[in-house]
Amino acid sequence: MTKPKTKAAKAIAPVQNKREAVLGAALGLFSRFGLHGTSVDQVAARAGVSKSNLLYYFANKEELYVCVLRELLELWLAPLREFSAERDPQQAIADYIRRKLVVSRDSPDASRLFCLEMIQGAPLLRGELDRELRSIVAHKAAVIQGWIDAGRLAPVDPQHLIFMVWATTQHYADFAVQVEALTGKTLADPVFFEQTVSNVQAVVWGGVGPR
Repeated sequence: MTKPKTKAAKAIAPVQNKREAVLGAALGLFSRFGLHGTSVDQVAARAGVSKSNLLYYFANKEELYVCVLRELLELWLAPLREFSAERDPQQAIADYIRRKLVVSRDSPDASRLFCLEMIQGAPLLRGELDRELRSIVAHKAAVIQGWIDAGRLAPVDPQHLIFMVWATTQHYADFAVQVEALTGKTLADPVFFEQTVSNVQAVVWGGVGPR
């Protein structure tokens, strides 16, 4: 039997829900119109809160934008965190590809906004890239290098392998319109999703599997 929520917990829930609603609305608008093409009023209206209520949670539009970017960076990096030296490299890479394609399928706005920020030179996310992203990529590249040194992968540059997986999997979110125009399908189609996963896995493993 679950315990009844305390008054403090009940008070926190609506606050958290409103904050999440604002972040979700901001992501949808920023991914389409960018920082400068989106107004606080538009975000508030889409989130179903007042402008003053929005500014209670976020001091200004720039702070809101950075918070959205930080959340999507965490979403984007989560699959990479699963890499560990103890895992079988083929399974680890296959799982990574699948999880990245799940992100492209379920959170295309996040992928597109991240892409837009990179194209613009990452003016508001550069510090995060220089710290957390650099650190985690260096750590996981070392894991991949360990597999290579053990003869479990072909001798490829680990960072370029990571870059290639990023580019390939994110293509299905960032260029979803093109994919649909050419195939008539999207990742929302379960059959097409599984075909995409298996084909990307096969191509990548064909290039990095041990010789």
